[in-house]
Amino acid sequence: MIRPILRMGDPRLLEVSRPVERFDTPELEELLTDMFDTMRAADGAGLAAPQIGVQLRVVIFGFEDNQRYPDAPPIPPTVLINPTIEPLGEILEDGWEGCLSVPGLRGVVPRLLRLRYSGFDAKGQTFAREVDGFHARVVQHECDHLDGILYPMRVVDFTRFGYTDVLFPNEMRGD
Repeated sequence: MIRPILRMGDPRLLEVSRPVERFDTPELEELLTDMFDTMRAADGAGLAAPQIGVQLRVVIFGFEDNQRYPDAPPIPPTVLINPTIEPLGEILEDGWEGCLSVPGLRGVVPRLLRLRYSGFDAKGQTFAREVDGFHARVVQHECDHLDGILYPMRVVDFTRFGYTDVLFPNEMRGD
């Protein structure tokens, strides 16, 4: 089921989410199915449970290709529950970000270039991946939602933040 996506200004997006305590349940499976349906319907690269009003530490991400990020490499469809992020170095990379909860806007955000993320899958099995570039950016962006952080809070230079259609008038990038 496609669920409504909360937009910036909704106080629920600023809350810290609680950990998932039970895995491999019908409720968790339904949540994950709804999250993937909602993300795909909105042509998103990822989605965090708080964006649909569920205050649990659950994020999903992944796509083969994405109209909103046409130059981005594919990312495998991933369920990441109760995530942790470990930096692999101190190098930050600036990159344009958008968000389904902040429609129509884009901004440049510095993010770790390389990291290791770990957590649980839907069945409660632990896993970890080392990633870089856009994959690392997506993970950081989605995990920020679990701590009540929206990407505009991380924008450093507000001359590089604005409406997508103004910033990129010749590109068809929806938000």
